Amino acid sequence: MRVMVLGKATEGNNGAPPSKEAFAAMDRFIEELVQAGVLVAGAGLKAGAECKRITIDGDRRTIVDGPFAETRELVAGFQIWEVKDMDEALAWLARYPAMPGKNEIELRPFMEAADLADYVTPEELATPREGDRGKLGVA
Repeated sequence: MRVMVLGKATEGNNGAPPSKEAFAAMDRFIEELVQAGVLVAGAGLKAGAECKRITIDGDRRTIVDGPFAETRELVAGFQIWEVKDMDEALAWLARYPAMPGKNEIELRPFMEAADLADYVTPEELATPREGDRGKLGVA
């Protein structure tokens, strides 16, 4: 099962770069994930004026430029893990290094092919996607 690990910005950790010590701890943890074959992808995300928020309402698109006032709405970083179940993801998360300030992490399972059974035929589910979409495991 694949899970998205979302690191949320908090009042004490508003997307600012981590300390050298915190960066080193996260780097060691990520290396453990890689060695265990768990890490699929991941990155820290910039905060501030470079961000955009797009609201879609039917055909209408509204673009809001960052920075955003509500820190709790920011995703500071993400990782994609390949684990056997949510218990394994929680076990890895128990070892996740704390960044300065209060930390909030959200684990969200990916929709897998079986979750789409109401939308596609069994034949479509059994046929692997071609090209980059197939390599990425995109449903």
